[in-house]
Amino acid sequence: MPTGVAIRDVREQLFDAAERVLLRDGPNALTSRAVTTEAGCAKGVLHRHFTDFDAFLAELVLDRVARIDGQATALRESAGTGTVAGNLTDTLTDLFQSVAVAIVGLVTSRDDLRARLRQSRPTGVPVLAEATAMIASYLAAERELGRIAADADVDLLAPMLIGTGHLLFADRKGVPPEEGAVHKVVTTAIGSVLRGA
Repeated sequence: MPTGVAIRDVREQLFDAAERVLLRDGPNALTSRAVTTEAGCAKGVLHRHFTDFDAFLAELVLDRVARIDGQATALRESAGTGTVAGNLTDTLTDLFQSVAVAIVGLVTSRDDLRARLRQSRPTGVPVLAEATAMIASYLAAERELGRIAADADVDLLAPMLIGTGHLLFADRKGVPPEEGAVHKVVTTAIGSVLRGA
């Protein structure tokens, strides 16, 4: 690998390379060598920016969690537009067609990474916990608008939707479920609390 050549946005390039390895080859193939090879840089580049590989992986997970925060704002702002089922179908599809399923697999397969993440996030599985909060916040907004029942338990519906969505998309070998299948899951979960939307 060439040395002395400046790399722009090193962290993002390394994160993107890690995602590609993770999606293509799974969590067991994710090593510092695989990441730097994929990024086209020397192995030392990763270690100049992160104390060790688990620190890199923790930052990767936290960076991807931060992206969900932006999605949560957009979803909450969509309350009252479109249909509730349509908004949830789109959100679950966007969430789980991204690297989210692979990140969950990574977190659950690496004890050291999980321990490091517990320091800043003592409960829940990163990505799934934030996605659940995103869905609950959206459902609460729709409840306030009267598009779902006033007595709807959004704190029960949200993890149900995330868990079912995760199972629907997991282990698909790159072939996502059809939109109709995701929509069916959503309408089954929320059908009894919908109020004309």
